[in-house]
Amino acid sequence: SKFRMIRKVGSLKQVHALHLQQVVSFICNVSCGTDYFHARAYLTIIAYFSSMHQSDASGNGTAGSAVGSPVANLASRLGSFTFRRTSSGRVETTTDSESDEAASVGGSFFETLTSSEFYKNTKVGDISGSFRWAPFLALQTSDTFLTMLLLLSKYRMKSLPVVDMGGNQIENIITQSCVVHMLAECVGLPWFESWGTKKLSELGLPLMKPYKLVKVNEDQPVLKAFQLMREKGVGGVPVIDTNGTKAIGNISIRDVQYLLSAPKIYKQYRTISAKDFLTAVRHHLQEQHEASPLLHDVITCKRDDVIKEIILKLDSTKIHRIYVVDDKGDTEGVITLRDIISKLVHEPRHYFGDFFDGVVPLPTNSTV
Repeated sequence: SKFRMIRKVGSLKQVHALHLQQVVSFICNVSCGTDYFHARAYLTIIAYFSSMHQSDASGNGTAGSAVGSPVANLASRLGSFTFRRTSSGRVETTTDSESDEAASVGGSFFETLTSSEFYKNTKVGDISGSFRWAPFLALQTSDTFLTMLLLLSKYRMKSLPVVDMGGNQIENIITQSCVVHMLAECVGLPWFESWGTKKLSELGLPLMKPYKLVKVNEDQPVLKAFQLMREKGVGGVPVIDTNGTKAIGNISIRDVQYLLSAPKIYKQYRTISAKDFLTAVRHHLQEQHEASPLLHDVITCKRDDVIKEIILKLDSTKIHRIYVVDDKGDTEGVITLRDIISKLVHEPRHYFGDFFDGVVPLPTNSTV
């Protein structure tokens, strides 16, 4: 079928031939690059921290033993982190087989990573199995707008490469942010105003019940936040104050880059709390004179706000989620770019045929 052909074209040889060092450098040095790679690429790198230091602690002297191991196994190590409080009251992260010596690290991420054979030899083709798609699902220019919106919402794609079937080239990349920006430019059009003036509550937003909101407390290690993102399949979590009610900030999967590019933060990556991580990142951004949503207070809204206001906020601040609060300012939900896109479309029966069968899990009560 057409979609199976597209999926094969997605595995471009030139993409697979890229080395891991090229991917990491691109993520850290190109501001727009964070939208180009699947979120699990970040988690794979973070999980590699643990594997790398475990190898050092074992006395091998190199990370050569990790070269032939599946990166999916490295990523799974993120789930093996445990958190302990020392006698001084400081929270630290450990794994079952780590020594205290391995937990004490210094220098920069790049100094440590570039000295390993794993970093030098690994190519994108070697880690593509750790992605949900291998390595992505692509579109053709002839595909419909409905296809694009469904893939970016129901089928949980964050970005969609547009490929040239004949030339085997990536022509462009469409992201969820691009769609929301397009909606923002539709303000004033009759069709948009009739929909955009509806309240969030009228549209059934937020989709998630308050008790299901994935969050991290401000005094928990920042690695706990990234661990939750991996376990729960979310792209970001709110940092909640000590009272457990108000969001004081947001940590997204893209913020892993600051563990890679900021040596001061990297030195503390096992112990730094979520609150201190936000503070350290803001200081780093100010020193580097970089603009970022992290420099601003957490963006919030209320259930009585209209969807047009939310779209304009998300587009102007260049963020991927906004937190819903009650009259007291307590956090009770989240609205993501995907949630908004999902309210625009409905999938016709058998629209994709059997392409997604066995890929997207069926409901537990399904009789199929």
